[in-house]
Amino acid sequence: MARPKNTTETVQITISTTQQVKDLLEELSRTGFYGKNAAETAHLLLTEKIRDLQAIGQAPGPKFSPKQAV
Repeated sequence: MARPKNTTETVQITISTTQQVKDLLEELSRTGFYGKNAAETAHLLLTEKIRDLQAIGQAPGPKFSPKQAV
């Protein structure tokens, strides 16, 4: 079954890391539990950590605002 289309706008970022971190992300992605590739795995792990920080008040929560009419 195909996953539903992402309704949240996304932007691309680039990070630099060590070969060891890249290898670990690729290894984690092989299980399919964290994502299907290193980039998806990094996204999931980063998102989880940000939520952890938000839960303890160390990161701001999401800001929701109504869309502006054009």
